[in-house]
Amino acid sequence: MRLLSTLCGCNRKDVRGRAQRSALMNLLFLLSVGLSCQDCPDKCLCSLQTVKCQNQDLDAIPHHLPVNTKILFVTGNNISRIDVHSFPTHMGQLTELHLSGNAMESVESMVFDNLPNLVRLDLSNNKIQNFSERAFPDDNKLQVLNLSRSFHNHYSMDVLSVLWSGNLRQLIVLDLSNNDLVILPDSMSLSNLVNLSLQNNSIISIQNGTLKVPPLRDLDLRDNSLRDLPPATLAVFSLKPGLHIRLAGNPWRCDCFIDNMLLWLKNSTQVLDQQSLACADPETLRQKPLLHVQLSQLKCVGDMKGVLETSYVFLGLVLALIGVIFLLVLYLNRKGIKRWMYNIRDACRDHMEGYYYRYEVNSDPRLANLSINSDA
Repeated sequence: MRLLSTLCGCNRKDVRGRAQRSALMNLLFLLSVGLSCQDCPDKCLCSLQTVKCQNQDLDAIPHHLPVNTKILFVTGNNISRIDVHSFPTHMGQLTELHLSGNAMESVESMVFDNLPNLVRLDLSNNKIQNFSERAFPDDNKLQVLNLSRSFHNHYSMDVLSVLWSGNLRQLIVLDLSNNDLVILPDSMSLSNLVNLSLQNNSIISIQNGTLKVPPLRDLDLRDNSLRDLPPATLAVFSLKPGLHIRLAGNPWRCDCFIDNMLLWLKNSTQVLDQQSLACADPETLRQKPLLHVQLSQLKCVGDMKGVLETSYVFLGLVLALIGVIFLLVLYLNRKGIKRWMYNIRDACRDHMEGYYYRYEVNSDPRLANLSINSDA
């Protein structure tokens, strides 16, 4: 009995100790939450190191954010521009910033200077017209940039040029999907870019130097307006054997200009969705998978003969029309032409008679002497 009572006493002490430790942990947790939410701005929710100011009709980034904020959501508001005053205090712990859905039009210079450790930035679903090349500090650490549905179409090329040639040297992931882009800048200085999404744009071609990014490993070109890939682009892809490409949803034109692409596609493992690629035209090959198209089906030579035959027919018609016009002009001016020909004939006759007279004078010595005397 004594042993049993001793064991029960020990168990009660252990239970009491665990209860005290649990209560202390809860108190510390509540204290930390209270401290983190002590400076939480109005219309925002703060939890540990995350601040959420979502769908509150804000027109500016809230000030007096907790200095230990690590993740900040300011989404679904009406913030038309951000500038150097948007983040007036140094926030060294902020690594993620989400600003999507704000109808934002301008990203001014030095706006992110007080966010030296920013790694992930989401600017999707905005209407950006101006993006300063000095928006990011020179020593920025940005690695992920989401610009999906971000650009005002008319200005998108200028914004892209700034990003392409900017100072985002540590950028790894760039999302430019759903922006209705037509062309891309000739070259980019994103030397560490690994993942590039260009899905659901209107890109018609890829320039030779656009994708010469050494570490690029994932390229999404689905749902664009590509008709074929030129040999120069295929050569760039072939130099990157580890590159994974997605090309589905493009209107491929299966004619004589796609033969190099077909050969590359059938001998490459880079295209992850190659089974989904199909011809959009001509009609005879529509919806036929590219992998099942034979070079003989392209009928490139026949197509060229048809083009040449059409050109010859058109040239013959043009020459015939010119001939008819020339004959018509001659007919309408026949009297003048006849008079002009008579004048030329008379002039030639007078000229020839003069030559004949001189010849006769020179051939007859008597007339030659007479001519000399008369000259004297």
